[in-house]
Formats: sequence, structure tokens, C-alpha cells
Amino acid sequence: MDLETGFYQNRLKKESWRTILTLAYQSLGVVYGDLSTSPLYVYTSTFAEDIEHTETNEEVYGVLSFIFWTLTLIPLLKYVFIVLKADDNGEGGTFALYSLLCRHVKVNLLPSSQLADEELSTYKKDISTSPLQNTFGAKLKSTLEGYRVLQKFLLVLSLLGACMVIGDGILTPAISVFSAISGAELSLGKDHHLYIEVPVACIILIALFALQHYGTHRVGFLFAPVVVTWLLCISAIGIYNIIHWNPTVYRALSPFYVYKFLKKTQKGGWMSLGGILLCITGSEAMFADLGHFSQLSIKMAFTFMVYPSLVLAYMGQAAYLSRHHVMENDYQIGFYVSVPQKLRWPVLVIAVLAAIVASQAAITGTFSIIKQCSALGCFPRVKIVHTSSKIHGQIYIPEINWTLMILCLAVTVGFRDTKRLGNAAGLAVITVMLVSTCLMSLVIVLCWHQNVLLAICFGIFFGTIEALYFSASLMKFFEGAWVPIAISFIFMMVMCIWHYGSLKKYEFDVQNKVSIDWLLSAGPTLGIVRIRGIGLIYTELVSGIPAIFSHFVTNFPAFHQVLVFICVKSVPVPRVRHEERFLVGHIGPRDQHIYRCIVRYGYRDAHKDDLQFENDLVCSIAEFIRTGKTGLDGNAGEDLSKDLEDLTVLGTPSTHISGVQLREDNEVSSESVGSSKLRAMHTTLITKPKKRVRFFIPETPKIDGGAREELRELMEARESGIAYILGHSYVRTKRGSSLFKKMVINFGYDILTKISRPPAYALTVPHASTLEVGMVYHV
Repeated sequence: MDLETGFYQNRLKKESWRTILTLAYQSLGVVYGDLSTSPLYVYTSTFAEDIEHTETNEEVYGVLSFIFWTLTLIPLLKYVFIVLKADDNGEGGTFALYSLLCRHVKVNLLPSSQLADEELSTYKKDISTSPLQNTFGAKLKSTLEGYRVLQKFLLVLSLLGACMVIGDGILTPAISVFSAISGAELSLGKDHHLYIEVPVACIILIALFALQHYGTHRVGFLFAPVVVTWLLCISAIGIYNIIHWNPTVYRALSPFYVYKFLKKTQKGGWMSLGGILLCITGSEAMFADLGHFSQLSIKMAFTFMVYPSLVLAYMGQAAYLSRHHVMENDYQIGFYVSVPQKLRWPVLVIAVLAAIVASQAAITGTFSIIKQCSALGCFPRVKIVHTSSKIHGQIYIPEINWTLMILCLAVTVGFRDTKRLGNAAGLAVITVMLVSTCLMSLVIVLCWHQNVLLAICFGIFFGTIEALYFSASLMKFFEGAWVPIAISFIFMMVMCIWHYGSLKKYEFDVQNKVSIDWLLSAGPTLGIVRIRGIGLIYTELVSGIPAIFSHFVTNFPAFHQVLVFICVKSVPVPRVRHEERFLVGHIGPRDQHIYRCIVRYGYRDAHKDDLQFENDLVCSIAEFIRTGKTGLDGNAGEDLSKDLEDLTVLGTPSTHISGVQLREDNEVSSESVGSSKLRAMHTTLITKPKKRVRFFIPETPKIDGGAREELRELMEARESGIAYILGHSYVRTKRGSSLFKKMVINFGYDILTKISRPPAYALTVPHASTLEVGMVYHV
């Protein structure tokens, strides 16, 4: 028995290692495309004009030493050994750090947050022992929770990182593709090569963005082989150059050459750091794409493949430059000049393919960050298309795609050289890293509950290095660095205006919500009648009846026999398990058939389509009825705490096979029941030739007559159809509001509302069954 057990454990171990190696191989094509293509433009940007290429080789050795230690300290030490451990249930990125802070410290600015959200398994999975009350962590926690301005600053800091990621998504395709195409400059004259490079780069970029709607799952299997081929290629060229030109170049890896470099070059050397910085472009992807892979697979891919390949590539270029001090043209100091002449065109083809892979990763990352911002209520509603049903994270956003393409083409045509593109990309990259360092320092204290000195050491050590690079990049403001600042400013303004307007709109709903008593007492006065079917009233409120519905029944005194106030909201976790998706409860007396349903999604969850969502919603309400919960009394609609206590957590039918199931009559067969001993309750509408709807409920536990009648009412309503009632709000400021508020709400938020997708489109509800109710919000 022991031998068999040991064999089984070894087999599982082998399978797990096989999986890790497979993930590590796949991560090369998704995570490391941008980082792997950085040798194309680092030396070109560094030696652009700030420092000279002299025969003493102190500049070349100093740059190589800077590159080596930057690669070692930032991607290897900071990300691989520290930051990757700060995952949010397996997810990474700026919003993962912000999400961790939101849960450990109550700084969440989402208006619809509930105490029930803290019971989610993914919400409390990573919460360890709370810090002692007299520790610095406890004092910092209470300070953040006590000052609203600090909470807003934390949100703005996270949004700044998101905006810079968007800027990187614009600049990475431009500099990667343009640098790859620049290999043609060695075969063409300096006065003519730009007439070839810029048009070809633009054609490749247009094709890349035009093919985004097909998704990358069809050609994704080619990404890893392309990057592996590229890494092996630059490694082999690097080894050749080291052996052939300067075998002693390894001495430049000593940090002593950093000192000599700065001592000789002084201000010019400091300014050149903006080019050296480009050697770590794409490092943030190791953390941002963590959800697609695992920590160990990303660490293995970088440590054993990417890191040594990049070091060999940079050493090879330095070895070549150390023996070639006189160039025919200044622009020939780039990557391709160190490639043997016979191999330049094959290497150019591989470089272009690798640049396309790097660009694809940057574009996909931008789509992902926009989706997260939209889920947290910080970005206007956009159309999100999931291009693959099997591969997580494969999304396409049309509006963002074409915006990125226009901006990417604009910077490519406008700059037309690697130097200014590098200045722009460098500032975007280092800003994201600085934001991650700030958030990570807070995570060490508030989430990991480590000593504050450890967090201070982390922040000072890595923050100082990154601040040095940031200052050098910022000095290139008028030489291209203004681009990511301008892009981030525009997107930051959009995010802040949308978040502010949405928050004011929610506050108006909270202040003007009505109770169930008003609705029931106003029924005889208004002559309200109940019509057949289910009415879904979408609202952002988690308690009470929204003013939009009272406005509806006042002008159209009728609503459906079954009424469901549904709130689709995001919670600060990456994903919500299907078993915890719905919160269902009664509103008012049971015989009124009015329910509240709160549907919770994480910031990386995919929203379901309308038909599947309808079935899950109806089955969840039926399961709630079957469990025997009596709901709230007539006066509980105004009490938030009672409302939350009486909501029942329910899952989707796919996760509760033993619960209530819904089938249309022509989809049900005797085999579908199986051995589960289910009993069908069904009803048929004689007046309309509709398909019969069946609820299959377990025989036990027994349900009472009231629940049976409630289920029958729900089935009849489902057969009659579902109508969606959405609010179409016009937000305006109150009389006497400040000029700033009027500009933000009446002008900024109004424009964003008009250009964003309508609520029906964003919620994927059928337009034929949708009724929009207009109302003016005075905030």
C-alpha cells in the first residue's frame, strides 16, 4: 500500500512539474514579448545625444553595467522575489494591489459595498491575523479609514498607474514595430530609409489593430515559439560578439563601472538613464499577467530563459561597440549593426514577429485594465467582447482598439525616430513601477502585517532607483516624454469625471429611494394593476426602491406580477465563485411577489449573456422560495441592516444540480431527470401558444403550500416573458452649485454619458424587451 501511495504521489508530482513547465513555456509568448524586444532600441536611445561613444569604452562599459544591475534589481529582485507574492487570489497588477488594500483597510470607494461582500470566500481568503492595536500598521490603518482625502488619493494613485498602462499600450506597439523595421536603415541611405520604415511600420500597426476582433486564441500558439526563437537568436548573436570582438567585456558587470560612468559623464550620464531605463520595459507584465499563469512558471521562465538571454544580448552589443568607435552614421549604433551582415534580413524578420507579439501583449493588457476600471465604476460603459470561451482574459473592446490605433499611428508618424519614442515609453514604464512600489509598501504593512521598517526599506531602496530613472525621463519632457503625460491626463480626467458623476448619481438614488409601504399604499390610489410576466428593474441600490421606479408607476400605473429589483455590482475581488453569485431576498409581504436580487461580479469576471443570465436568475429566485425563507416584513425596506441579514446567498444552477432546475418543455426528456428523484411542477398558459416552463425541484425537503403557490406564480410569469426596465438618467447640478461642479457634471459627465454605451448594451439585455424610463437627477 505504501509503495502504491508513493508511486501515486510521484506521478502527481511529475504531472504538476509538467504543467509548470508548460505554463512557463506559454508565458514566454504572453508575458515577455515586450521585455525581450528591448535590445532593439536600448543602446540607440542611450547614445542618442547625451553621451558620446569614445575609445576609452568607459561609456559603453558603464551603460552595460547599468543595464545589468537594473535588470537584476528591478525585474529579478523586485518582481520575481517580492512583488509576485502580493497576488490577489492568483491575480496581479495595479488593481490587484489596490483590491488587497480595499479589503484589509476599508478604503473602498465603491458606493454599493455591503457587509455581505466580506463573507465571500475570495474576499477573506488571504486575510491573516490582524495587527496589534498599538502597532504602526494599526495606526496607519485607522488613519486611512478616518480620512476620506487619503482614500481618494489612493484611488487616484491606482488610476494613475492604470492610465500609464494605457499609455504604454499606445507606445509599446509604436516603438517595438518601428525599432524592428529600423534594420532596413543599414541597407538604405539615411535620407531614404524613413520613407520605407514609417509606411511599413504603419501598415503593420494597422493590420495588427484591425485583426484584434478575431482574438489571439487562433494564433496564440505561435507567440511562445516566436519569442523563444528571438531569445535564442539574440543569445547566439551575443555569444558570437563576445567571443569574436571582446571576451573581457564581462568585467563591465562590476558596479564599479557605474561609478566610473557617472563620474565621467555627470549630467549627460544622468540624462542617458532615460534610454537605459528601456531595458526593463515590460517588467510590469510579469505581475499584471499573473492570473494567466502561476508564480513559479513566471519565475522559472524569467530566471532560466529571459534573464540570461537579455544579459548575453546586451553584453554582445557592448562587445561589438567597444571595438567599433567610428560609425558612418550616428543612427547605426543600434541593434542591427552588431548582427553579422549575412544574418541581418533573417533576424529582421524574426524581430518584426517578436515586435508584433510584444505589441499584442500590450494591447491585450490595455483592454484588461480598461475592463477593470469600468468594473470599478471609473470608466464609461464600453462594449466588451470575449473572443474566446475557453481562454480566460481574451477580450476585445472596439472603442478602445480604434482609439489606440489612431494614437499609435499618430506618435509613429509624428516622432519617426526611436529616440523620442523611447523617451515617451520610458516615462510611462517607470511611472507604473513607482506606483507599484508605493502600493506594495502599503501592502507589506497593512496586508502582510510585517514590520514597518521592512516596508520603508523596500520603498526607499526600489523607490530611489526608480525615482532616479523617473527624473531622467522627466527631463526629456519636450523630447517626447510629454506624450504619456498628456495621454494619462486625458484618461485620468475621463476616469475622475465618470467616477464623480456616478457617485453623485448614486447618492441621489439613496436620498430619494422610497419604501415598499409607499408602493403598496399608493397602489389603490394610482389604480396600479399587475400584468403578466416578470419585470426586472435594474438599479444600483442594494436596499430600498429606486426613485426611477416610483417615477415609472406614477406615470404608468402598472407593473408585472413578479417584480425583481436587480443590482449588478462589482466587488473588490478578481472573481466571485458561482456558488456565491446571487443574493436573493423578499421585499415586502410574500404574497406581493417582489424580490431583490444582487448579482456580484469580480473585476476580472465575464458577464453572462442574456438567456443564460435569465435562467440563472429565475432559478435562483425559485431556489430561494424553496428554501423556505419568509423574507422581510412590510416595513423592512427602509432598514439596510435588516435587508442585508435576510438576503440569501445562492449559486447558479450549474453549481447546484440538486437545487431547482429550469427547462423548457421541448428540452426536457426522461433521461434528463436521471436517478435524482426530481418532481416536475409545471403550468401551461392556454391563452398564448408559448413553450411550457418546468421547475424541477427535489422531493425533500417538503415545501409548504405558500411556497408551492409562489413557485407556480413564478413559472407562469416566466412563461409570459421577461421585461427589462432601465433608467435613462439626465444628471444636472442643483441651483446654486459651484462653477466647477457645473462644468464637471453639466458638461463633462453629460458628454461622457452621451458617448458611452447605453445601460442596455453594457448589461447585454435584449433590446426588444427593454423599457427605458427617463428621469432628471439634480445632484
